[in-house]
Amino acid sequence: MDDRLKRDDLTDDEWGRLAPLLPAHARRGNRWADHRTIIDGVFFRTRSGCPWRKLPEVYGNWKTVYNRHRRWSVDGTWETILGALRIGDGAGGDPVPGTASTAVTARPGDIRPGATFEVPGW
Repeated sequence: MDDRLKRDDLTDDEWGRLAPLLPAHARRGNRWADHRTIIDGVFFRTRSGCPWRKLPEVYGNWKTVYNRHRRWSVDGTWETILGALRIGDGAGGDPVPGTASTAVTARPGDIRPGATFEVPGW
């Protein structure tokens, strides 16, 4: 894999926090492509702003990455992940580094940083 692409991929620690929040692999049909590779592809596309069809091949087939991203958008997987990371209890219940240990209650859909969590020194 090209090191320029690899430097922004998920670390093992980040993956360890994220993996338990993802849906299980499908029981029927072909085996799913690796979730970690798919998420790295989604993040690459988000960072770079490239079209889906121009996604580098190291992230797999662009159509697979697109379909998984769309499926998780519809079924609420992304919102589950963001909600768990916002309140700082990702996979193990440990606070997210750099955030306060107590979460602030916010209205659903309110994405203002000050309304969803407190960051010391802001």
